[in-house]
Amino acid sequence: MSYPIEVALRYLGSKKRAFISVGTTFAILGVALGVAALATVMSVTGGFQAEFREKVLGVNAHVLVIKYSTDFREYRTIMEQVSKVPGVIGVAPFSINPMMLTHGDATATGVLVKGVDPARSLGVGAEGASTAVLDLPRHILPGGDLAGLRRPGSKPAERAVPSLPDVPVLEPDAGARGALAPDAPAPDAGAEIDLLKAYEARIREDERAAAARDAALAPPTSRAAEADGAPDARDEEAEVAVAEGAPRGAIEPQGGYGSVLPDDDELPPEVDPDPCADKEQIARMPGIVIGAALAKNLSLELGQCVTVTSPTIGFSFANGAIKPPVAKRFRVIAIFEAGFEQYDTKLAYADLYETQAFYDQGDTVTGVEMKVDDIDNASGIAREISKLLGSGLYYTMDWEELNHGLFTALRIQQIGMSAVLALIIVVAAFTVIATLIMVVLDKKKEIAVLKAMGATDAAVLRIFLYQGGIIGVAGTTLGLLLGVAVCKGLLVYGFPLDPKVYFISHLPVQARPQEFIITGCIAILICLAATIVPSLYAARLRPAEGFRAQ
Repeated sequence: MSYPIEVALRYLGSKKRAFISVGTTFAILGVALGVAALATVMSVTGGFQAEFREKVLGVNAHVLVIKYSTDFREYRTIMEQVSKVPGVIGVAPFSINPMMLTHGDATATGVLVKGVDPARSLGVGAEGASTAVLDLPRHILPGGDLAGLRRPGSKPAERAVPSLPDVPVLEPDAGARGALAPDAPAPDAGAEIDLLKAYEARIREDERAAAARDAALAPPTSRAAEADGAPDARDEEAEVAVAEGAPRGAIEPQGGYGSVLPDDDELPPEVDPDPCADKEQIARMPGIVIGAALAKNLSLELGQCVTVTSPTIGFSFANGAIKPPVAKRFRVIAIFEAGFEQYDTKLAYADLYETQAFYDQGDTVTGVEMKVDDIDNASGIAREISKLLGSGLYYTMDWEELNHGLFTALRIQQIGMSAVLALIIVVAAFTVIATLIMVVLDKKKEIAVLKAMGATDAAVLRIFLYQGGIIGVAGTTLGLLLGVAVCKGLLVYGFPLDPKVYFISHLPVQARPQEFIITGCIAILICLAATIVPSLYAARLRPAEGFRAQ
């Protein structure tokens, strides 16, 4: 062992002046507390990222392909193309739309009902070579069974046929200038006027046909009265046609006018049967998987019936057809708990073919989702797929872009909190500086003796560099051990959180070795940088200055 290290250790454990060892102790404790705080915070923020990533990927795919249109009928061709991209191990179509769920008197609005392929998305009844795109099955609570998600014999929905009347066929005449004739030039404004006239003629013809049908259904006496020009003959005939014994005039209801009508109009079951009250009909209903919090809000249990309604107000017009809101009944076959309040309350899964029936678009989907072998390489695979489908009609995104706001906020939080807590180590470094300066001032005579005996400036510099490095290594080691102990305690005992605020029920911790190593290296470097000033001061001290006070 060289003498600079021996002198550095002697100065750390000096017993001549008590304040030197006490100052060294406080410097080590300051570094240890800063390192422990930084390591713990990095583990907690990393735990938040890992927890949110696990919950997001538990109900979502790694890569998505969405079309810039609602008509995505060529999804099977897209699935075949993207399945050949290296790294893609699973491909499945999906649709997602906001719906309203009702059970009894409870209603939940804004619930996203995701239509999935049971075999490709969840691995239900799939062959061994197929990989499920979603990890939803491992979040299913005990008792749930995904096998009933698709009914036997189900097939994709068919596109609705427009219900508009045929366009009238115009006969070319002088007014139309032959606009619709085979050899005529392009139509002009005159042709549009003739088309309007044709529609007017069609309306008048329909009115005449309706009047003829009414006249055919009217009683003979009524037609005779109308022929004679008597406008009130039909009303008089209606009065004569009243059956004998029928009540006439003012009639007082039974019980008088003081009777009270019921608040709710309850129809007997034989008039308005409830399918949700018949177990046989419930067993034939398509299956649905809902979140645990949503099931609690709707008071739903496994095997019960829930009504799903499309979120349209009144009648809607789409694809040339007028349609009312669509309501379908589903049977709850499973309940999942992702641990993410936003998913457990606002997400449900159903068969893709069943969800297609809510919108008369036919066999179309919202997009195609994929699972990759390495989620950290999902962005690179998404870029490759985007180049493969470079027609401008499709948009590709990975799981991190899909939740860009959430993970960006977590990353900024981790960087910001780590930078702030790193200031604790900087403050501890000032304690190291102060301790070394006090040692240099106290050991001026010893330094002068060493210089007079032939010690070089570099040797004296190394003495105090070693001393600062030993303080940094000791404080860092103690701080890392303290940080590991705190993280283990949080994992064992847990720290409860409000799920409605933080989306998770306990404080997550992920103690990764690389983060502890980075924290330790930063702390040691800061401590070494803090020793430069007092070490240079000691190295430049002349022997005469050390003996001047003697």
